[in-house]
Amino acid sequence: MSSRVEHPAAGYRKIFETVEELNEPIPAEVTGVMPSWLGGSLLRMGPGLFEVGDEPFYHLFDGQALMHKFDLKSGQVTYYRKFIRTDAYVRAMTENRVVISEFGTAAYPDPCKNIFSRFFTYFRGIEVTDNCLVNIYPIGEDFYAVTETNYITKVDPDSLETLSKVDLCKYLSVNGVTAHPHVDADGAVYNIGNCFGKNMSLAYNIVKIPPAQKGEFGLEVKLFGMTDNYFVFVEQPVKINLLKFLSSWSITGATYMDCFESNDSMGTWFHLATKDPAGYVSSHKFRTSAFNLFHHINTYEDEGFIVVDLCAWKGHDFVYNYLYLANLKQEWEEVKKAAMRAPQPEVRRYVLPLDIHREEQGRNLVSLSYTTATAVLHRDGTIWLEPEVLYSCPRQAFEFPQINYSLCRGKKYSFAYGLGLNHFIPDRIVKLNVQTKETWVWQEEECYPSEPLFVPTPGAAEEDAGTTQPVSNILSKKFYCLQHLKHVKIHFTLILVIFKL
Repeated sequence: MSSRVEHPAAGYRKIFETVEELNEPIPAEVTGVMPSWLGGSLLRMGPGLFEVGDEPFYHLFDGQALMHKFDLKSGQVTYYRKFIRTDAYVRAMTENRVVISEFGTAAYPDPCKNIFSRFFTYFRGIEVTDNCLVNIYPIGEDFYAVTETNYITKVDPDSLETLSKVDLCKYLSVNGVTAHPHVDADGAVYNIGNCFGKNMSLAYNIVKIPPAQKGEFGLEVKLFGMTDNYFVFVEQPVKINLLKFLSSWSITGATYMDCFESNDSMGTWFHLATKDPAGYVSSHKFRTSAFNLFHHINTYEDEGFIVVDLCAWKGHDFVYNYLYLANLKQEWEEVKKAAMRAPQPEVRRYVLPLDIHREEQGRNLVSLSYTTATAVLHRDGTIWLEPEVLYSCPRQAFEFPQINYSLCRGKKYSFAYGLGLNHFIPDRIVKLNVQTKETWVWQEEECYPSEPLFVPTPGAAEEDAGTTQPVSNILSKKFYCLQHLKHVKIHFTLILVIFKL
């Protein structure tokens, strides 16, 4: 997957440009043949508005939520997009300024107010954003656009209309949940959220939403691991300073990013919880050297071990520090220099032993023949983990991973699909064999795809029989469809890539 592709023209800047929503779906001119069985609607979320009036949004995760819809039917494709009418968006558009603080952009009081009104505005308390730009997923028969706060937004998947805002705090003991839940075979939705624990610390809750109906949903990248019997949560050396969050943010106009702190001594911890009966496994304390983690690939049980495959970034330095738009929109040589300073990415496999005996101190407890990952029991009762590296290349990340979820979630598997980041710039789609470490790449000049979505071929027995569809927000005036590495061009303003490696 090593890439020598350069981007001296800085065409990637188009990814970070504001676009307008569409009044109606746009038809695409298709040349070539799409799979006859490939049909339906593909929904995607992402940032689409990067400034309001004269005020810019500063971080990659600040742009206002834009929903994309691709309708595929009888070999034809139409595209539609619409902004989600969140409170953050509506109020920003009404007042022509940033009204609610985002991840890396602070909102300030209305400059038209007098000094006393502005002063008291700072003391109204924390106003949490509902800018649901990260993901969209089904719960029962309904669809919700989500971010990672306590707000989710119900949307109409046909018209893309915004229906209602839901505050999860009214139903769950959480301050926020991840935007990437797991779905079990029975349709139950599992997610993990944070809440206030003892002594004003942060604790974690695993949330289960019972299935409203039978069915399987193919969801996206995950922020925690789930097997048939266990949940795996990775505690990273990056924490929210709760005092700063509760005081400075609401009083001085700080942002979420201002409240994160890195700890260079705690390392990284793996926590286990059982699904049934639900409970925290306090007897197993797994630790390893510091790394950042944003997406799990897959997690499964095998012969008394839990195998955890994930996308890691080395060290304790917070990767999000390098995702400010001012960095990403620079000239190509400057983008590369910034990436040189950032944590370096790897795809890793960790193995957690379940059956642990005190007399086994000092030796490797992992006996699986197909991995070089190790786990060593120390005197203090912690198990020190060393990973097997499945992929590593300087400043070339494999991120936003996908698998054949309906077939392989929680099971031993072979193939993962991901977005290739070249110095943080997305410029390829990658297929990785996690058994052999072989990779295949789709890449074209001045094309900047987003995360893939694996669609299995109906009735196929092979794990990798299907298509992989990544979509980007704002790209060149082309729309690509790739199957069996043969081009199917569609003249369009977005990109869709479907490929079978």
